[in-house]
Amino acid sequence: MAIAAPIFYDDVRYWIELLLLVFALVLEGVSLVHAITQRSDAFPAIGTLPKGGWIAILAICLLFTLPAFGFGGVLSIFGLIGIAASLVYLLDVRVGLRDLHDGRGFW
Repeated sequence: MAIAAPIFYDDVRYWIELLLLVFALVLEGVSLVHAITQRSDAFPAIGTLPKGGWIAILAICLLFTLPAFGFGGVLSIFGLIGIAASLVYLLDVRVGLRDLHDGRGFW
């Protein structure tokens, strides 16, 4: 019975990390696509970084979250910073851009 516990632990940890990775990649991908599709003159109008700055930040965070590049994946400090940057963009900048366009649009 004691031998089965480490095997079960590894399976559970694998699936939790996989779910977190998928969630983080979807979150960062959506924020990057949204930043790319917005007008560049709208970013300074809401008092934030320019469009190129946000695209660079979000693209670098997306690359750092991918485990293929050897930075540790979603549970590393780079992955957590990537999730935080994406959440800041989606919860602050995206809302400001939507308010600037009178709340219309798909996003």
